[in-house]
Amino acid sequence: MGLTVTNTNTISLLNILNRTSQSQSDTLQRLSTGFKVNRGSDDPAGLIAIQSLNAELTGVEAAIANGQRAKSVMNVADGALKEVSSLLTEIQKLAAASTSSGGLSAAEIAANQAQIDNAINSIDRIVRTTTFNGKSLLDGQQAIRATADTPNKVGDVRVYSRPNTSSSQSLAINVASAGAVASATLTTVSAASLGTAEFSITGKLGSATIAVGEDDTFTEIRDRIIAAADQTGVSASIVGSELRLQSREYGSAAFVSASFISGDTQFSNISHTKGTDASVTVAGQTAFVDGLRVSFNAGGASGEFTLTAAGNVAGSAGNLTIDGGGLTFQLGTESNTQSTVGFSGLLSHNLGSNVVGYLNTLKSGGANALSQNANNAMAIAKSALSQVATQQGRIGGFEKYQVDTAVNSLNATKLSLESARSVIRDVDFATETAELTKQNVLLQSAISLLGVASQQSGQILSLLR
Repeated sequence: MGLTVTNTNTISLLNILNRTSQSQSDTLQRLSTGFKVNRGSDDPAGLIAIQSLNAELTGVEAAIANGQRAKSVMNVADGALKEVSSLLTEIQKLAAASTSSGGLSAAEIAANQAQIDNAINSIDRIVRTTTFNGKSLLDGQQAIRATADTPNKVGDVRVYSRPNTSSSQSLAINVASAGAVASATLTTVSAASLGTAEFSITGKLGSATIAVGEDDTFTEIRDRIIAAADQTGVSASIVGSELRLQSREYGSAAFVSASFISGDTQFSNISHTKGTDASVTVAGQTAFVDGLRVSFNAGGASGEFTLTAAGNVAGSAGNLTIDGGGLTFQLGTESNTQSTVGFSGLLSHNLGSNVVGYLNTLKSGGANALSQNANNAMAIAKSALSQVATQQGRIGGFEKYQVDTAVNSLNATKLSLESARSVIRDVDFATETAELTKQNVLLQSAISLLGVASQQSGQILSLLR
């Protein structure tokens, strides 16, 4: 081919050089940002997928933060309840020690009473000051509101969870069969022909020996058994010619045992009857019953209540209405993933029950102060301990089986979404680095070839000189 003066080769090389330079710029952008898709033109479909995944991840991360906040609330309440339980245990010990009045001086019992007063004041202080983000947790402000339309039949209502609806909820309570106390009956005793005798009575609280004289009446024997009830947990009544013993508590766990020791054999023929738990349905669902204490999970709500003597009769016990309250937590990314938990009021006038009494009555001057009724003070402290333990267990169960599982599931979802987004969005550094090296070689080659093209034009000029 002859030598001609033309810029075709130069223009072609310049186009190649521009394209290589642009590719190098794109590669450098991907390497510097770490993303394969930096604008819509890089991958239109991929950009849409990335934005959708980003939106899902934002919701998941918010839900995880909500779950962690819920755990913090539960931990604050749990720590306070541990301290309340410790104080109640100490109150129970002091009450138990004070029942042994023969071994303690009046000054020692008074010192125990002072400690109980201080412990109760501390419980009330802890309950009032346990807050999270300005919200009181244990004084009843965060309790689920529930009322029984037959308070003479249903008492001590505590609801621990409810559905997340704004409308009130009514749960029908029906007693299929009444609960019964454990009992023992002296079936052959004749009031007209009593002889000297001894027999023992044993209940859940302990044992006592009852001595009978020849001149004792049924009424005197009954009163003697009742006087020992704080020691045994067993009361007594007279029905016709029978002297009957009954446990103070209802249910299959109630216990009464009477046994003949010596003397008149009329007291040896003793028949025993076991206690039974009431059978109760709430909103048509069978509830768990311990004596007369009913625990239910029905209609999306869970809680407890106690049947009174008037309510411990087969038939309807009225309705329980739940109309809001409690703390609601968002445990997922959808509106239907909310859960509501209630924190019952645990001030001293709430701790205990309407059967044995309430903790505030143990303070000096109260009906169950040590100087008045040390045995019942023990029973009240035990009932309060059970109540606090139940609340603590409910909070722990909510945290473990709802909050923790929700957070674990959300973390797994987050990992999967991030992995999917990474496949679409994130750059492969090894591939892009190799591409950059290739582009550098091509760029340098194009520049060198431009020099060769320039030399060709120079050769033509040299012929003209």
